[in-house]
Amino acid sequence: MARPTRQSRRKAETRGRRAETLAALVLRLKGYQILASRVRTPVGEIDLIAKRGRVIAFVEVKQRKTVADALVAVPDRNWQRIAAAASNWMARQHGLQNTDWRYDIVALAPYKLPVHRRDYWRP
Repeated sequence: MARPTRQSRRKAETRGRRAETLAALVLRLKGYQILASRVRTPVGEIDLIAKRGRVIAFVEVKQRKTVADALVAVPDRNWQRIAAAASNWMARQHGLQNTDWRYDIVALAPYKLPVHRRDYWRP
Protein backbone atom coordinates (compact mmCIF):
# COMPACT_ATOMS: atom_id res chain seq x y z
CA MET A 1 0.00 0.00 0.00
CA ALA A 2 1.35 3.40 -0.96
CA ARG A 3 2.13 5.96 1.70
CA PRO A 4 -0.39 8.78 1.95
CA THR A 5 0.82 12.04 0.53
CA ARG A 6 0.86 15.28 2.46
CA GLN A 7 -2.07 16.48 0.35
CA SER A 8 -4.16 13.35 1.00
CA ARG A 9 -3.46 13.64 4.75
CA ARG A 10 -4.54 17.29 4.64
CA LYS A 11 -7.78 16.37 2.84
CA ALA A 12 -8.48 13.61 5.37
CA GLU A 13 -7.85 16.07 8.21
CA THR A 14 -10.28 18.56 6.64
CA ARG A 15 -12.95 15.85 6.21
CA GLY A 16 -12.44 14.79 9.82
CA ARG A 17 -12.84 18.33 11.12
CA ARG A 18 -16.04 18.79 9.09
CA ALA A 19 -17.41 15.51 10.40
CA GLU A 20 -16.65 16.53 14.00
CA THR A 21 -18.28 19.92 13.46
CA LEU A 22 -21.42 18.26 12.09
CA ALA A 23 -21.44 15.73 14.94
CA ALA A 24 -21.15 18.55 17.50
CA LEU A 25 -24.09 20.34 15.85
CA VAL A 26 -26.21 17.17 15.98
CA LEU A 27 -25.39 16.71 19.67
CA ARG A 28 -26.21 20.36 20.44
CA LEU A 29 -29.57 19.94 18.73
CA LYS A 30 -30.19 16.94 21.01
CA GLY A 31 -29.53 19.08 24.09
CA TYR A 32 -25.87 18.34 24.74
CA GLN A 33 -23.33 20.92 25.77
CA ILE A 34 -20.00 20.42 24.00
CA LEU A 35 -17.32 20.63 26.69
CA ALA A 36 -14.33 19.98 24.45
CA SER A 37 -13.33 18.80 21.01
CA ARG A 38 -10.22 17.19 19.61
CA VAL A 39 -8.86 16.51 23.08
CA ARG A 40 -5.32 15.15 23.17
CA THR A 41 -4.01 13.48 26.31
CA PRO A 42 -0.76 11.57 26.85
CA VAL A 43 -2.67 8.29 26.42
CA GLY A 44 -5.01 9.04 23.51
CA GLU A 45 -7.41 11.37 21.73
CA ILE A 46 -11.11 12.07 22.13
CA ASP A 47 -13.06 13.61 19.26
CA LEU A 48 -15.82 15.24 21.33
CA ILE A 49 -16.71 15.49 24.99
CA ALA A 50 -20.35 16.36 25.56
CA LYS A 51 -22.55 16.75 28.62
CA ARG A 52 -26.28 16.44 29.06
CA GLY A 53 -27.68 16.41 32.55
CA ARG A 54 -25.40 14.39 34.79
CA VAL A 55 -23.86 12.37 31.95
CA ILE A 56 -20.57 13.01 30.18
CA ALA A 57 -20.33 11.39 26.75
CA PHE A 58 -16.95 10.70 25.22
CA VAL A 59 -17.83 10.67 21.54
CA GLU A 60 -15.96 9.08 18.67
CA VAL A 61 -16.90 10.51 15.27
CA LYS A 62 -16.54 8.35 12.16
CA GLN A 63 -17.36 9.15 8.56
CA ARG A 64 -17.41 6.40 5.95
CA LYS A 65 -19.25 5.60 2.71
CA THR A 66 -22.10 4.04 4.69
CA VAL A 67 -23.37 4.51 8.23
CA ALA A 68 -22.95 0.76 8.80
CA ASP A 69 -19.26 1.01 7.85
CA ALA A 70 -18.81 3.99 10.16
CA LEU A 71 -20.39 2.15 13.09
CA VAL A 72 -17.88 -0.69 12.86
CA ALA A 73 -14.84 1.43 11.99
CA VAL A 74 -13.52 1.71 15.54
CA PRO A 75 -11.68 -1.40 16.76
CA ASP A 76 -11.75 -2.37 20.42
CA ARG A 77 -8.13 -1.28 20.98
CA ASN A 78 -9.08 2.26 19.87
CA TRP A 79 -12.01 2.30 22.30
CA GLN A 80 -9.58 1.25 25.03
CA ARG A 81 -7.33 4.21 24.16
CA ILE A 82 -10.37 6.50 24.22
CA ALA A 83 -11.29 5.11 27.64
CA ALA A 84 -7.75 5.74 28.92
CA ALA A 85 -7.88 9.29 27.54
CA ALA A 86 -11.30 9.80 29.16
CA SER A 87 -9.98 8.66 32.54
CA ASN A 88 -7.00 10.98 32.17
CA TRP A 89 -9.25 13.93 31.22
CA MET A 90 -11.79 13.26 33.99
CA ALA A 91 -9.03 13.10 36.60
CA ARG A 92 -8.33 16.77 35.85
CA GLN A 93 -11.98 17.93 35.91
CA HIS A 94 -12.75 18.82 39.49
CA GLY A 95 -16.26 20.15 38.82
CA LEU A 96 -17.43 16.94 37.15
CA GLN A 97 -16.77 14.39 39.89
CA ASN A 98 -20.45 13.55 40.43
CA THR A 99 -21.26 12.68 36.84
CA ASP A 100 -21.73 9.41 35.03
CA TRP A 101 -19.87 8.80 31.81
CA ARG A 102 -20.24 6.70 28.73
CA TYR A 103 -18.78 6.14 25.26
CA ASP A 104 -20.87 7.18 22.25
CA ILE A 105 -20.34 7.19 18.51
CA VAL A 106 -21.65 9.52 15.84
CA ALA A 107 -21.61 7.82 12.43
CA LEU A 108 -21.72 9.91 9.28
CA ALA A 109 -22.14 8.99 5.62
CA PRO A 110 -22.75 11.11 2.53
CA TYR A 111 -26.40 12.04 1.94
CA LYS A 112 -27.53 10.28 5.14
CA LEU A 113 -28.64 11.70 8.46
CA PRO A 114 -26.00 11.37 11.18
CA VAL A 115 -26.54 8.47 13.57
CA HIS A 116 -25.80 8.97 17.28
CA ARG A 117 -25.51 5.74 19.26
CA ARG A 118 -25.47 6.32 22.98
CA ASP A 119 -23.48 4.02 25.25
CA TYR A 120 -22.05 2.32 22.16
CA TRP A 121 -19.04 0.74 23.87
CA ARG A 122 -18.30 -0.38 27.41
CA PRO A 123 -14.91 -1.16 28.92
